[in-house]
Amino acid sequence: MFERKIYSKLLEWKQESGGRTALLIEGARRVGKSTVVEDFAKKEYKSYILIDFSKASKEVRELFDDVSDLDYVFLRLQLIYKVDLHERESAIIFDEVQLCPMARQAIKHLVKDHRYDYIETGSLISIKKNIKDILIPSEERKISMLPMDFEEFLWAMGDRATSKLLREVFEKRISLGDAVHRKLMRDFRLYMLVGGMPQAVNEYLETNNFRKVDAVKRDILKLYEDDFKKIDTTGRISMLFDAIPAQLNTNASRYQVSSVLEGERAETVLELIADMADSKTVQVAYHANDPNVGMANAKDLRRFKLFLADTGLFTTLIFKDKDFTENVIYEKLLSDKLGVNLGYLYENVVAQMLVASGHSLYYHTFLNEKTNHNFEVDFLISKKNKISPIEVKAAGYNTHKSLDAFCEKFSERIGDKYLVYTKDLKKDTDILMLPVYMMPFLK
Repeated sequence: MFERKIYSKLLEWKQESGGRTALLIEGARRVGKSTVVEDFAKKEYKSYILIDFSKASKEVRELFDDVSDLDYVFLRLQLIYKVDLHERESAIIFDEVQLCPMARQAIKHLVKDHRYDYIETGSLISIKKNIKDILIPSEERKISMLPMDFEEFLWAMGDRATSKLLREVFEKRISLGDAVHRKLMRDFRLYMLVGGMPQAVNEYLETNNFRKVDAVKRDILKLYEDDFKKIDTTGRISMLFDAIPAQLNTNASRYQVSSVLEGERAETVLELIADMADSKTVQVAYHANDPNVGMANAKDLRRFKLFLADTGLFTTLIFKDKDFTENVIYEKLLSDKLGVNLGYLYENVVAQMLVASGHSLYYHTFLNEKTNHNFEVDFLISKKNKISPIEVKAAGYNTHKSLDAFCEKFSERIGDKYLVYTKDLKKDTDILMLPVYMMPFLK
């Protein structure tokens, strides 16, 4: 059982809600939802019942078709699961609740009854067929669970000191020195390779074998493909998903859907992308046509890039053409000696860390009329009444032409400026050159 930051959010909900709302935790498959929720119930309640709808009996499922007599429902649940429930001291967990829509609809009445607390977990929660013909309860409080971030990964490795040190270094804007920086970059590349899926992290800790870790990640990717087939039986979502690394590698200003799905209508594409986003397996970065505070008002739904929610899975997807990713490839990636352009790998992990810090993903491309040159700023975040552009480099390059051109064009809107790269922290005039492992501190 790994320590996860979402535990504190569950505790906050329990203390603030007092049973007036149910908590719905949504996230991609295998991200650790069930594990953390059951651990929470064990520690914070006198007793609990966990109903796993992926294997619940017909008898249990049918209990939620009619909730007019809750005394009977609770009596049957206690008998079936052999657990005594205690008023205001027990929790009932609906695991994989998307597989039993009527249980989710019943939340409205269960919360109103107020005897117990309710926690739901699920993936594909918002997919149309999973909410068809049911009343979505307004009594739900939704939170998303993401893969383990770099700090949680370090905790899993038994390191609780590094994150505190990095935060202090970031706040004071001081360099770490070559030796410390090199070790941190190696630790961070290990995180990029293993990723933040708990099962993959556990396999690494138990075996220290990248091939076995890779096998775990391939199994997870296969689960995602199976889910995509449930959403779209034509296989179009699977094709869009598999093409993400190749699309990012082209350095195009958007995901070129036409090169993957020929002749698809724009409206259909928007629906497919929305379903992919709802699956929580990908993150969508939208083009901000007029980059400013409140970028949601300027996002272009037809111009976007796709990133995987977990960079460890992204690494495996890059080498999907092989039956397995050889240990030598992992070793070379870990030592930063693999002879391919891996800029898109760093872009993906920066996207993942921005989302983990609570940011939506936006980018901007533009033509410099003076030089007739196209520029792109990889990410944009809002800070107070200004926007902060972020340029990502896969190496230690100090050049930042796109960042400079963007800041010149939108000078009145610009706050802090960041170049994220693989070298130690330093300042270049008013640009903060930030080692990639410090990204989590950009709030």
